Amino acid sequence: MTLGRTLVSGLLFALAAPVPWAAAEDALPVYLQDRGEGVTTSLFGTYVRGGELLVYPFYEFYSFSDEPYSGEDLEISDDEEEYSGRLRAHEAILFFAYGITDDLAIELESKLYEKASLKRASNDMTSGLTDKFSESQSFGALQAQLRWRVLRETENRPEVYTWVEIDHPLKKEKVLVGSADWEGAIGIGFVKGFRWGTITPRASLGYSKEDDKWGAGEWAVEYLKRVSDHWRLVATVEGEADKEISLIGEVQYSIAPRAVLKLNSGFGVHGPAPDFAPEVGIIFSF
Repeated sequence: MTLGRTLVSGLLFALAAPVPWAAAEDALPVYLQDRGEGVTTSLFGTYVRGGELLVYPFYEFYSFSDEPYSGEDLEISDDEEEYSGRLRAHEAILFFAYGITDDLAIELESKLYEKASLKRASNDMTSGLTDKFSESQSFGALQAQLRWRVLRETENRPEVYTWVEIDHPLKKEKVLVGSADWEGAIGIGFVKGFRWGTITPRASLGYSKEDDKWGAGEWAVEYLKRVSDHWRLVATVEGEADKEISLIGEVQYSIAPRAVLKLNSGFGVHGPAPDFAPEVGIIFSF
């Protein structure tokens, strides 16, 4: 069965499901009504329950107006002079999350296709880069995560969760797309729900095999609010060590009982974060 047929079948299943999205949350304590009882996933404002499978095909675009490069980095010359070009990239990604138990979940995420184009800087006369350098590939990276809820939230205590992440580079021969080597991360996060919304701060340590060292990884503070049975809003501040900071806004709309449309965009506010990074996709629940 092709991917297209699988997605169509999933959509038909979602449309036929009898339980309205978020209805079960109404009977929960106030601190759980934004998110339900599931385990946190790496997706903004998204949780998976024990025995539940989430499938999320999505498209992502990102743009950097000042992407550093050199002829040596691009492997087109020996020139080490660094310039700043304009980078544009497109990615088609497939994400899975499965609740192994009520407190343990696994994730898999694969880049089905990615393409990036780097436009030469106006002052670049020596790198050997043509007006535009482009690369594309399919199945360029695979990420896996194991996520564990250590302590459940109560009225007076936040939820505590942790995760382990492994990034497997399926192809290493590209310089603009794909991953150069194995990477990993371990992290910890907290979740606390209030009448006015749910706050989720998290932080991690990252490992790069290429550099053979651990360092401060990604961090974020997320705000989630369910405003109706069909709409949820997410606002996030996300960064990596002291290198970059982005502001991300997302809307989630329940288009069917088991299908949720996600629309978000990130905006870089500090460091080498993408200037603009929109994302669109539909989460199917089985």
